[in-house]
Amino acid sequence: MTTTVNPVLRVAPAAPAEAAAHFRAGLAFHTDVSDVAAALAAGDPRFVLVDSRSTEAWDQGHIPGALHLPTALVPEQAERLLDRSVPVVTYCWGPGCNGAARAALALAELGYGVKEMLGGFEYWVREGLAFETWQGRERRAPDPLTAPVDAGDCGC
Repeated sequence: MTTTVNPVLRVAPAAPAEAAAHFRAGLAFHTDVSDVAAALAAGDPRFVLVDSRSTEAWDQGHIPGALHLPTALVPEQAERLLDRSVPVVTYCWGPGCNGAARAALALAELGYGVKEMLGGFEYWVREGLAFETWQGRERRAPDPLTAPVDAGDCGC
């Protein structure tokens, strides 16, 4: 008799305490678009949102209130632009871009408390949130696969 291996359970899940420690640690490093949007909408986010993309990308659109600090410029400009006592949240294009992670690493190495916003600018726009360009504010209809209509946040 042949036993079929379940690809999901080929490696058993971690023990609950190990899993809790792993996911707790992950939340110390990451936040998401919905949480950032809610904090910004509340008016006192208590963090600085940093767009780590190029000037050309920034000009195509960025999150209102974000500070533009391209990853390559973090070492020379962070101290002038940021207060080490205020946490930083970095973002870049989206899940296929590691610019926010590289910016977060550079900031952490300089002594800043930092998180990366998962989804980046792509998911900000896909969730139907307002963004700015040199022409003014814009908003696109939410993508129902990322932000179900009338569902509020992801319910996470």
